[in-house]
Amino acid sequence: MSPLTILLVEDEDKMRNVLKKYLENEGYLVEEAVDGKKALDIIIKKTFDLIMLDIMLPESDGWTICKEIRKSCQTPIIFLTARSEEFDKLLGFELGADDYVTKPFSPKELVARVNALIRRSQNNTLNTDYLIIKNLKINPDSKQVFINNTEILLTPKEYDLLYFLVRNPNKVYSRERLLNLVWDYDFLGDLRTVDTHIKQLRSKLGLYKNYLHTVWGSGYMLKAGD
Repeated sequence: MSPLTILLVEDEDKMRNVLKKYLENEGYLVEEAVDGKKALDIIIKKTFDLIMLDIMLPESDGWTICKEIRKSCQTPIIFLTARSEEFDKLLGFELGADDYVTKPFSPKELVARVNALIRRSQNNTLNTDYLIIKNLKINPDSKQVFINNTEILLTPKEYDLLYFLVRNPNKVYSRERLLNLVWDYDFLGDLRTVDTHIKQLRSKLGLYKNYLHTVWGSGYMLKAGD
């Protein structure tokens, strides 16, 4: 089996070298980019299993790169940044990032997050049947989501969250539980991560946004009944 590939976009040499060493020790094949322009040039030519992306980059910032990636690709993206303000985190998730890690951080923790994201993105269910609730249909093999037979495009983490809720309808999950169950590790980030993804899913579900029901003081559930 070929090694899984990661594009590491980071302009700080010391940080990039440390992360590359840790990732390679996990068995990943790491390609590097030191600025936004080089990263975009690489992404156009190659596909990766995951992209780690600094925000403050020369030539083109991480926000711009993320938007360009999401125009044609659902590769998992982790933002690496010193920007810890809530606005920046929420913007990152709205642009389609799957995780947001603020500096300083533990390289071991970051590798755990990488492993979790790749494990979920590579996971293929043996069930080839569609999951159907009302007007919503999910193909688990292709990870496509349809409303009234029209496909809606989701980021990998939006898909994971919706898929989990569809598999577990009419059950209320707190934000803490969703972070642990859907993000697949003991997530240390802001609980509003879940709120942001629910908001994005509702926007993409359009007229059917009420499938995702808020249970005030408790969490979220997918309503399967009338």
